[in-house]
Amino acid sequence: MEANDIISAMEVLRAEAEWQRAGAYSVRIEGMNRQHHITLREEFDEHDCEGTKYIVLLDDGYPVATCRFYEVEDSLVNLGRVVVLPEYRGRKLGTLTINEAEKWIKELGYKEIKIESRLEAVGFYEKLGYSHVDDSVIKSGNFDCVKMNKIL
Repeated sequence: MEANDIISAMEVLRAEAEWQRAGAYSVRIEGMNRQHHITLREEFDEHDCEGTKYIVLLDDGYPVATCRFYEVEDSLVNLGRVVVLPEYRGRKLGTLTINEAEKWIKELGYKEIKIESRLEAVGFYEKLGYSHVDDSVIKSGNFDCVKMNKIL
């Protein structure tokens, strides 16, 4: 199946209820906890709570990709925990997930998105219009990351 066919077959879920967030959590457990040996305590933090918004992509009802965002300030959100299940990578689902989050973020009236990108994902975010905030590399859990942002 071509990438565009896969994308068009995906159901996009704006997960706000707990049962919907469970889809985001399952992708994160499979894609980060199991694959990168990140503990549940490290993967799930104080931002996994009421008020945090999640995008979940469903393939025939099965959650396969996710991201989350939450308010930092009046016009600023933090976007993160972008995960695509290993067997679904390379099909532009990360791009679809981010695009859907950005649509929702704009609808909610936010003007800027900040992210902490793993070094190996910087090119992905640059293609989506994100810029480096500075040149410093920070440690985020097990990963080396850089701060990036996008003005909407």
